[in-house]
Formats: sequence, C-alpha cells, structure tokens
Amino acid sequence: MPIKYKDYYEVLGVGRTANQEEIKQAFRKLARKCHPDVSGGKAGAEERFKEINEAYEVLKDPAKRRKYDAMGLGIGHEREFRPPQGWGETAGWSRSREPPGAGFNLGGTGFSDFFETFFGSRRVAGDPFFGGGAGMGFHTTGSRRGSDLEADIMVTLEEAVHGSRRQVSVDRGGWAGRGQVEVYQVTIPPGVHQGQRIRLAGKGEQGSGPGAPPGDLYLRVRLSEHPFFRVEESDLYYDVSLAPWQAVLGDRVEVPTPSDKVVLRIPPGTSSGRRFRLRQQGLPRGAGRRGDMYVVAQIESPQPQDLPPEERRLWAELARISKAKRRR
Repeated sequence: MPIKYKDYYEVLGVGRTANQEEIKQAFRKLARKCHPDVSGGKAGAEERFKEINEAYEVLKDPAKRRKYDAMGLGIGHEREFRPPQGWGETAGWSRSREPPGAGFNLGGTGFSDFFETFFGSRRVAGDPFFGGGAGMGFHTTGSRRGSDLEADIMVTLEEAVHGSRRQVSVDRGGWAGRGQVEVYQVTIPPGVHQGQRIRLAGKGEQGSGPGAPPGDLYLRVRLSEHPFFRVEESDLYYDVSLAPWQAVLGDRVEVPTPSDKVVLRIPPGTSSGRRFRLRQQGLPRGAGRRGDMYVVAQIESPQPQDLPPEERRLWAELARISKAKRRR
C-alpha cells in the first residue's frame, strides 16, 4: 500500500548536499520558531514541530540519512510512494521481502507513517525472516514464542519532566491494510531518557503452536529536540546570551526552567563558557530526586554594522583607554 513520501530536506529548508552543521542550524532556527512554548498557540505549531523533529531525527543520523537518500532523488513531490526497485537491498533485506515491521504500523508515536515504515517499526526477536530464528522462513513444528516488536516514540521534554499518558494504536495489517487495529494506553514515566525502552508485555506478535506466548512491544524513547534546553542524562543545559558589559560588570538575568523562571546572578568578570548550577531543576531521577540544570554563559559581541555612531565611538574610546592587553 503506497504511503505519502516525506521530503525531509524540504521540511528543513536545506539542499540534499547540506552538511551536518547546516542541517543543525536549519533545525534550530525552525524549532525556535515552531515550538509550542514560543509559537503563541499558533494553529498547527505542534504538528509542525513534530514534523521538523522527525526530519532532523533522520538527517542528523548518518546511517538513517544514507538509507533515506538510497530511496532516490527527485521523488520529493510525489503524493504517494513505494520504495524504488532494489532499495530494500541497500537498506539490508532481500527485495522479495517487505521491510522489517511491514506487518504492523503504529499510530500515536509522534512520527509519520512514512517514518514508522522505514525507520521506526521493526521486529527484533523470534521472527523467521528477520530475527534469525529456527527455520529461517520455512515451516517448523512445535511451539514458538511470538516476535518482539519495537518502535520509536517521540517524547517531549515536558513529558520527560512531568510524565504523561499516551494512546498508541497498532495496526497488525501493516502495508497490506488487512490487520486488526488495537489501541493501548501507554504511561510515559517522569525522567525517561533517550533510548530507554517502554515495555508493553504480551503486545507483540502472536506465538505459533499450542500454548506459545506472544512477544512484547517495546517503545524506544526519542526525546524531541528543544529549542532552548539540551538534555544529558538527567541534567539540562541552557545557553544564556550575555552582552560584554554584563559579563564585565555583572548583572541579574532571568532564565527559564522546565517549570518556571528564575533570576540568576551573573558575577562581574564572567567569561564565556562559565557554568552556573541550578540544583534540582533537571529531569526526575526517582525517589524524589532530580538532576540539575546548568546555565552556560555565552558572551555575544555586537556587530559593528549594527552599532549607532555614538555607541561605536564609545567602543573606540574604551579600546583606547582600556588596560586590557590586546591579543596579537
């Protein structure tokens, strides 16, 4: 069954030859514009934010990007899409077989059907074609546990901080479209980390043979990129921009946290890269504990072309009278 093709380069507004830094910059620019926290409730902002996160998830990963590029150029404007001939061999399976996970599709993960089909949903154990199990696709006798299924689920920073309940649907028919759709309530616990797997016991594929148990369904957490915060384990990092005079003279600046805003004192003589620790402002760690948040000073110098004449004159005067050594 054809699915709608996603042109991830078009989503981020970059060319197919863009390097990783260009892709990263394009994503950050769009994320800061479209994130629900800064979009002012603009209609469609949440879906747009998910779309650019999905594009970045693929293009920032060299392996996923190679697989994506192997689908071929010049197909980005087709409404419906089937993999080109031989694409499956490049991606790692025989042309005569459907992609891993083709027997099921998931909804409610935050990713599109296109992503789920080619990058998200997969069998991970016990499957005769893709799991390396006994028989390698031939009929075998006896009972056999069902395959485990695995899929990525996009989790926002807000969900990682506070936890949430999500509804996920599983279409057992996959591309064939003949399957049974099942809906499950999934708990996203506070403090989930990138790559963590959430297990839905017994929700994988059915076993074969008398009394064979079903496999499990695993949802692998993919934290959506945040326009302001970076996540490292249970700690958060936030870059605060300081004008040179704030760094030299000191100041008090307001910085956001996941739950509120705080006023941070910047001491005189702060250098770029200095970190300020806000205790217990990171992700939950369990047992009532939380990680920390680190505010990282980034000194931003004004651009000469943006300076009015009087301010430029004062900078020149400062350079003349300053006892700071000039670097040669």
